[in-house]
Amino acid sequence: MLVDSHCHLDRLNLSKYPNGLTGAIDAAKELGVSKMLCVCISEENKQQVLDIALQHEGIYASVGVHPSDVSESIVSVEQLKNWSKDEKIVALGETGLDYYYSAEKAEQQKESFANHLIAGAELGLPVIIHTRDAREDTLTLMREYASSHSAGVMHCFTESWEMAQQALDLNFYISISGIVTFKNADALREVTKKVPLDKLLIETDSPYLAPVPYRGKPNEPKYVRAVAEAVADLRGISFDELAETTSRNFANLFLKNKL
Repeated sequence: MLVDSHCHLDRLNLSKYPNGLTGAIDAAKELGVSKMLCVCISEENKQQVLDIALQHEGIYASVGVHPSDVSESIVSVEQLKNWSKDEKIVALGETGLDYYYSAEKAEQQKESFANHLIAGAELGLPVIIHTRDAREDTLTLMREYASSHSAGVMHCFTESWEMAQQALDLNFYISISGIVTFKNADALREVTKKVPLDKLLIETDSPYLAPVPYRGKPNEPKYVRAVAEAVADLRGISFDELAETTSRNFANLFLKNKL
């Protein structure tokens, strides 16, 4: 059993599937992917993300505003709490800070990120964090507002081991994407070897970042198997152990109040 802990099912390229999204989900399930978390990036797509989760068994959803989608109208704690009422909503985000693409909106991003962390702490929901070129501000806000009980995940992790350690100290999980298979990802492979096994997740972030040997193609949840194989090899454990452990970690983080 595998879990894709972070994907954007509303953005997949479905041209090769005559029955659309159902085909892509079925293709993943045929390769052992039993659960997927469809991640929201804005108010505009939150209903579509939730509808996908409601219509398909084994699919869960998040609600939140990606840092690159932050606008002058910052999502409030109360809005996030109102968006989170459905049983299929298991997380807030993705949120965080991205100074690579959207540094001009740094202050709005920080306010939005803080609100997600506050709402997550109040609701007992984990928070999905995106961070790029914003290491210190990300950690500062996590320390100030994150709940160590509900915590969350550093998704598509590409940062240093030092940052990973500090996130782990706050009870956050570390999620590894297909980037771990890229030729220039030696530093990430070293981090992947060090993350405690009980804090490790895997993801596709599809339709982005397809792993080798599918690099250059649109990514999709079934390719999380390639991520799992690469991580298992790096860790020196069997594929089955890696799949079982990361699936259990997903349940412990996102589904503890749903089971």
